[in-house]
Amino acid sequence: MLNTLPKARQGRPRGYIEWKPQAETEARLLQIKGILQEYHAYLPMTTRQIFYRLVGAHDYQKDEKAYKRLCETISKARRSRLIPFCDIRDDGFSELKGSYFESPQSFIEAVKYTAESYQLDPQTVQPARLFVWCEAAGMFNQLEQVSKPYGAPVLSSGGFDSLTAKYDLACKFRQYEAVKVFHIGDHDPSGVHIYGSLDEDVRAFMMDSDTDIEFVRLAVTPGHIKQYNLPTAPPKATDKRSFEGQTVQAEALPPDILCGILAAALAAEVDTETG
Repeated sequence: MLNTLPKARQGRPRGYIEWKPQAETEARLLQIKGILQEYHAYLPMTTRQIFYRLVGAHDYQKDEKAYKRLCETISKARRSRLIPFCDIRDDGFSELKGSYFESPQSFIEAVKYTAESYQLDPQTVQPARLFVWCEAAGMFNQLEQVSKPYGAPVLSSGGFDSLTAKYDLACKFRQYEAVKVFHIGDHDPSGVHIYGSLDEDVRAFMMDSDTDIEFVRLAVTPGHIKQYNLPTAPPKATDKRSFEGQTVQAEALPPDILCGILAAALAAEVDTETG
C-alpha cells in the first residue's frame, strides 16, 4: 500500500506534506531562499540566523511571536520540499554505536582512505593550543569550516551548569603547555555568566596544573553591536543577574562576519615561523 502525502493542517504535520503558501508567506519564502543563496558557502544555517537576517535586511518583526511564525514557515517549507532539509541546522539525534565493517575488503578500503587523507596536526608546533567554544551548537558546521585549517576543535555543551563538560575540558587541557579558548556566545545575562562560569570553573579544576590557559570572549561583544548595527532587545525583567546594556544573540551576527572574526583571531595566533 502506497503512502499518500497528508495535507498541511492545523496542528502538527507529519512527514512530507502538500502545501501551497498564501501570497504573503510565499513572498517571505523568496526572502528566505535569497538568504540561503547569499550565504550558500556557510550552510547549513540555523532558523535563528535566518530570522536575524530577515530583521536586518527585510524589516521583519523582531519578537518571539514573529520567530515562531518563521519556524513554522520553514518547517512547512522543508516538509513540502520547497527548502532542502540539508540547508537548515536544527540539531538532530545523537548516536552511539560500535565500529563495524561489511567485509574484509571494506576494512581495507577504509584503511586506504585513512592513509590517503593523512594530515599532520597544524597545531603541533604552535606556542598555544587553540580551541573554539560556541554557545550555540547549531553553528558548529560554519565555525568548523574556518577552524579546520588551523586544527582548532569547535566545542560546545548544552545547559548552563554542564559540570561534566567543564571537568572534561580541564582534563583535556592538562596535556598542553598553553591553551587559548575563543568563546562565542550571546551578549545577554546568560551568555555573559556562562562565559564567566566556564572560565572560572575550568581554571579551578586546573589549580594543580602548570598549563597556561587563557579564555577570550570573541563574540558577541559590545563593540560588535555598534560596529555591525545588530538588532538588540532589553534584558528580561525577571532576570536579576548583573548585566549592562542591551542583549544580542550570537546568531544576529551574519555568518560571513562571524566567520571572518574567528578567522582573524585564529590567524593572529599562528606562528608562521614554526607553523
